[in-house]
Amino acid sequence: MDIQLEKQELMKRLSETNDPSIIESIKKIFQKEKKDWWNELSENHKATIEQGEKDFENGDFVTSEDFFSMLKAR
Repeated sequence: MDIQLEKQELMKRLSETNDPSIIESIKKIFQKEKKDWWNELSENHKATIEQGEKDFENGDFVTSEDFFSMLKAR
């Protein structure tokens, strides 16, 4: 099977159809395929990220230069 040839044939057929149900079905296939990485995280990881965002917004962070300086000082 030549994948490029298959894709071209599908694009041709898609461009020729006027059936909304076919287009909707194809959209659903691609939506199922696309996963949102956020939904794959545990609740604990989500909470940690959200807390980090809040800390950053409140100015509670160190620059990378300061961070690496602290590591070198150890």
